[in-house]
Amino acid sequence: MTRPGPRLHILARRDLDDLELSPSEAIGLVEDGYLAYAQGKSANPPKLMVPMPARDSVAYSMLGYDGSLQQAAFKTSYRQGSTSSERYYTTITLYDDATGMPHVLMDCQRVGATRTPASSALLARTCARPGARTALMVGTGIQGVRTLPYLLAAVPTIERLRLFGTHPGGIADSIALVSKNFPGCEVELVDDVERAAADADIVVAASGRAAHPKIRLGWLPLGGLLISVASKGVAEGTLADADYTVATNAAQVEVTGQRMAGPDGAFRIDAELPDILLGRSVGRRAEDDRVFAFSSGMIITDIPVAHALATRAIAAGRGSEVALWS
Repeated sequence: MTRPGPRLHILARRDLDDLELSPSEAIGLVEDGYLAYAQGKSANPPKLMVPMPARDSVAYSMLGYDGSLQQAAFKTSYRQGSTSSERYYTTITLYDDATGMPHVLMDCQRVGATRTPASSALLARTCARPGARTALMVGTGIQGVRTLPYLLAAVPTIERLRLFGTHPGGIADSIALVSKNFPGCEVELVDDVERAAADADIVVAASGRAAHPKIRLGWLPLGGLLISVASKGVAEGTLADADYTVATNAAQVEVTGQRMAGPDGAFRIDAELPDILLGRSVGRRAEDDRVFAFSSGMIITDIPVAHALATRAIAAGRGSEVALWS
């Protein structure tokens, strides 16, 4: 009798679109991923990147292992052009290390839209000056719309939320998610990023090639924190301008944040977020430091979020199964 082969569960974007983790749950999952990595339980080799200038395109690939969940994963991303999110395609495949079986292949858009703002929230919690009250979000794309409620969950002293965006749908989604998770909190829309940054304790830049000047760290007040999501929306050489620099992963800055280097081409990273969360490093040296934090995607944070979303989707009877190896 032939034994049935392993079956791969496939989850499309529509299977995941309406699944939502609470801000605290998402932040907790991502923090657990970072802590397992800092403790040596997980592995996250540098990502591979292939630029294709002729089409203004870029392809990424990441491999990693989450020792807490005992899950290995492969993630792929391809972006053709920079003016439309419709030509950005990303997937993640999860492997159960106990059995060796690949058990889920899923669209990774919702995963990235969850772990990216969760990482920003953790950077804000650990690197913002004590008592931070004002947060400015610059960008209303898919990976930015959850940032404001996640910031509120991570930094409860925040009293003022400000938002700059160019996508009407993203602006509406950002405001709706704040209202859903923090009823009564208002979001102030701004049209001058430089002026808004001048009195912001925390600025998160995830604006791509939006219609505003690249943010300079010097726009922020003393003690301000500038968080860049994959170098988007930030002026070149920002690493050299900072009093203190933090990265989710120093090795990946040299892959995805090359233009952030100083005039000498050096990448000065004072601390990594996993070590800060574990207590081995600090998020800033002095209250008046202007801190620059570079957030690049790490698959060890994708894995727990993907696992949580996949578990919910499969429990709800979504997706389909295929027997690739039968």
